[in-house]
Amino acid sequence: MSRSRHLFQRVGNTKIIPISMKILVVFICLLLLSNFSTNFVSVLLSQKQIIDLTNTILVNQLKQMYADASNQYQIYQYSGDKDSTINSIRSAAGTNLSYPRSVACAVGPSGNFYFAESGDGNMGWDSFPDKAKLDYMNEQLSAGISEGSIAFDSPAGEYFGVYKYQQDWNMYLIRAEFRYDTKKTLYLNFGIISIIIVVLTFVFLWLGLLLFNRILKFIGEFTNDLYKMQDGQQLGLIDISKAPNDDITYFVASFNSLSSSVNNLLSTFQKFVSKDIVAKAYSEHGINLEGRQRELTILFSDIRSFTYRTETLGNEIIDLLNVHYDRVIHLVHENNGVVGSIIGDAILGIFGAENSKLKSADAVSAAWEITTVTEELRTSIKTRRQEIEKTRTLTPAEDRVYTACLIDIGVGIDGGNVFYGNIGSHEHMANTVIGDNVNSSSRLEGLTRIYQLPVIVSEYIKNEVLKTTDRYHFYEIDTVQVKGKTAGKKIFFPLDTKIDSDLIDSGFAVYEEALEAYYKGSWSDARRKFKEYRKFMGENKSAYADIADVFLDRMGLKDAPADWSGIWAMTTK
Repeated sequence: MSRSRHLFQRVGNTKIIPISMKILVVFICLLLLSNFSTNFVSVLLSQKQIIDLTNTILVNQLKQMYADASNQYQIYQYSGDKDSTINSIRSAAGTNLSYPRSVACAVGPSGNFYFAESGDGNMGWDSFPDKAKLDYMNEQLSAGISEGSIAFDSPAGEYFGVYKYQQDWNMYLIRAEFRYDTKKTLYLNFGIISIIIVVLTFVFLWLGLLLFNRILKFIGEFTNDLYKMQDGQQLGLIDISKAPNDDITYFVASFNSLSSSVNNLLSTFQKFVSKDIVAKAYSEHGINLEGRQRELTILFSDIRSFTYRTETLGNEIIDLLNVHYDRVIHLVHENNGVVGSIIGDAILGIFGAENSKLKSADAVSAAWEITTVTEELRTSIKTRRQEIEKTRTLTPAEDRVYTACLIDIGVGIDGGNVFYGNIGSHEHMANTVIGDNVNSSSRLEGLTRIYQLPVIVSEYIKNEVLKTTDRYHFYEIDTVQVKGKTAGKKIFFPLDTKIDSDLIDSGFAVYEEALEAYYKGSWSDARRKFKEYRKFMGENKSAYADIADVFLDRMGLKDAPADWSGIWAMTTK
């Protein structure tokens, strides 16, 4: 399974964050927090200084307003032109307004404006907007306090400033600034500095990534190797040949040592148990005594005339079996099956332990591939004999060995509900499959010797396979009652259309006609049809011609018994 390179790797649904990324994130967070905190404290201190400076300026401007008001009052006493003198005070006060919403005004004790001037000339107030502050100033005046600081609310927001009572005009002179205007510059500066901090932080982040990746690059390589092992469910070794001599490399070297030990144990373990048990032990970190009913397909393969081969070959039979099983076991695994057990010359394959939908089709496919590789082994042995006989004739002993090495097998397949699991004790246990269908597959393999067919399957297998593929044509071979059973069972031959020709298919069409007459008890018609089938198959040099001899020998020249049911009772296993 390939893994594309992403910022974050995944193990299952869990994201794995690189350690260098964690270090950088913590470092950047602390750096940002430090910078922003410093900037914020600086802004607060600057704001206090600005407010203090503003108050000083406002006080000076208010003194000037007060002096102008006193002078203009003297002029008013001389000229009697109140409006002109008030406008003069207004004009002088308006020249010192620094912001659009700066305010200079003269307010009577009742809240009426003598004048009100703003920096943008658009104040829009008809009277003093904060009655509570007006009452406060009047109370202070009654107490003999005629000046001070003031903060008041307006429709636009909060103002702060200073005031002083002018006795001649009976007015409060007020010089105030809109609080937001004094903060806006600070906020703007704070924003600019913050942007600079962020930009510089990301620059340093990039530089930090380069440095950390250079320093910690081997950690990334180590973890990538571990991700691949996790995906493949297989321990491996991590290359540390170019890694620096530090504690991380020592840790990985220790892991490699442990990995080698575990792999050796796992390799030995999986040679003695089926691969689904190995996978379960790897994923669940243990194996328990447990099992349950499951619907599985069972394949049973056996070597014919094994006793003769053992007597002839002696201890060399083990070498021959190993050559044979090396191919057979591989084909079982390749077709999604597991090897349940090896019993001398027989092998039990289990299909459906990992994939139940195609279990019977996989089993039939494996059966044909097993017979094919066995035929290839026989062909190679025959070729070897021909090469030897070009120079000399085989001795009688060599000829017996040659015959013993020509392995021939039969495969029986059945399926259904069986017990599949681990039995034994906590000291020693075995993975096994138990059930009537397991025994049935062995009986079907035994029938391949009688009918001289490489593969025989049950009706269960036929029905399941036809649901998933049209590769095989299933021909009913017989209805038999095996030893130990009371009911008859139909047996079928799965003709592989990718291997056999249409002529063989046509021959089995004749066989079906013969079998139908045989079932009906019309044995004379059955004999004629079976002979016709044998002749047709013989002319086409088919290995399946000998099936007819089974029925011809069974019927002889007799008629069907009076109580004939079409079921042939077997007397041997």
